[in-house]
Amino acid sequence: AGRNRLPLVIYVHGGSFCTESAFGRTYHRYATSLAASAGALVVSVEYRLAPEFPIPAAYDDAWAALQWAASSSDPWLASYADWGRTFLAGDSAGGNIVYHTAVRASHEVNDDMMDIEGLIMVHPYFWGAKRLPSELAWADESEGASATAVFPPYGVDRLWPFVTAGQAGNDDPRIDPPASEVSSLACRRVLIAVAGKDTLRDRGLDLAARIRDHDAPWPWMTPGRREVTVVESEGEDHGFHLYCPLRATSKRLMGSIVEFINQQPSSSPANPMVFGVPTTPFKDVFGYGTTMKSWGTRSSMARNRAHGPGAHGPVWPSNKISVRLPMPAGNAHHKQHPLSAAAPWGCVMNKFF
Repeated sequence: AGRNRLPLVIYVHGGSFCTESAFGRTYHRYATSLAASAGALVVSVEYRLAPEFPIPAAYDDAWAALQWAASSSDPWLASYADWGRTFLAGDSAGGNIVYHTAVRASHEVNDDMMDIEGLIMVHPYFWGAKRLPSELAWADESEGASATAVFPPYGVDRLWPFVTAGQAGNDDPRIDPPASEVSSLACRRVLIAVAGKDTLRDRGLDLAARIRDHDAPWPWMTPGRREVTVVESEGEDHGFHLYCPLRATSKRLMGSIVEFINQQPSSSPANPMVFGVPTTPFKDVFGYGTTMKSWGTRSSMARNRAHGPGAHGPVWPSNKISVRLPMPAGNAHHKQHPLSAAAPWGCVMNKFF
């Protein structure tokens, strides 16, 4: 029955396009918490990382994941996903990736794609050649202000040229989207979360305002402006909710996302399309950011990406997906099962019962 089906969240992790993993402790914990809190199916996308695989590799992998989910080839998704409640979600770099996934979907709509109900971007990475107010606040390195920011401007300035292998600068429309692109987004609802101390805060607020000010582009969408929800966490910095999940502000942010997912969906067309949260910058490369203990080296994380924790197989997979189902209270039994052969590359399904 439709009422027994679960919202589907396509989630893309952050990590400055060059670190972190869907199989890492931080994002595994977050995706599991989101699935349990929202009562949702969460497809957590593992994508290729820069510098070995420069942008647009991550965009292509997220698109492949969307196409796979849209195919309904996996029996669990076919049986339990509510296609009328499909969300693209991501944080930091993942927020940028799901934005571009939604843009691409809006230009390649066909009968095999799903209709995107909502786009969730938490502390999304967007930038530009011209400074905005929250970026100027951290610009004076001489006063040491940048040392306390997770994403100081001088560090962010280096990121995009690095992850694009020197092929693009900070005026690239992929990080400073034009109005024509923003207006083409084919999703009914958008949630953008920003943090009060985050250097990227004003970029997120600017994007939210531009999405809100553009009419919905498709005739099957609600006429007029899209529904845009902005969640601002005062006194917090980039990615705080991942590393301090029990903090009151983290719980409020999770509550806002859960409420957004569980809102009554907008009216949908007959054919049900797809979406992502942030992490610490790659400090060894950029020389800035929050220091935290890692569960493994980059090479060991690559093995985990290929086969899961403890694996000793080939080092670099192209793309993987894990699916997390909500776990009922009082039962911590956890099984892993392979997804259908149609899933892109190696995939792992986590069924929590």
